Amino acid sequence: TTAAALERFTINFTITNLPYTSDLENPDSAKFNATKRVMNTMLDKLLKETSIGPDFHGCQTTAFRYGPGSDRDETRVDAVCTYSKEPSAAPLDRVGLYHQVSNKTRGITQLGPYSLHKDSLYVNG
Repeated sequence: TTAAALERFTINFTITNLPYTSDLENPDSAKFNATKRVMNTMLDKLLKETSIGPDFHGCQTTAFRYGPGSDRDETRVDAVCTYSKEPSAAPLDRVGLYHQVSNKTRGITQLGPYSLHKDSLYVNG
């Protein structure tokens, strides 16, 4: 039998109540690391409750960027998530996963203490 391979997918969204600051640009800053820890925890909790939950390994926030255009009132979050995929399993259902994440964030409006831009979610796209 072939072992399950670790597959990655990306998740991106915009937070409307986290103003972007230059601290969030710097992976060595305390603010970057604190925000990354919170984000990783919330994404892990969220994705464990989806259909990939049993195979889900975790998310790592890779970057924070300012909102659309150069809107510094908002912060875009980029994360890479990992899950185990059996060789015979279908590819990641990114549309299904998008809908599950949407449902679990109240229509892409809420992730923990953060307000989300409802049109900002991308799963592996």
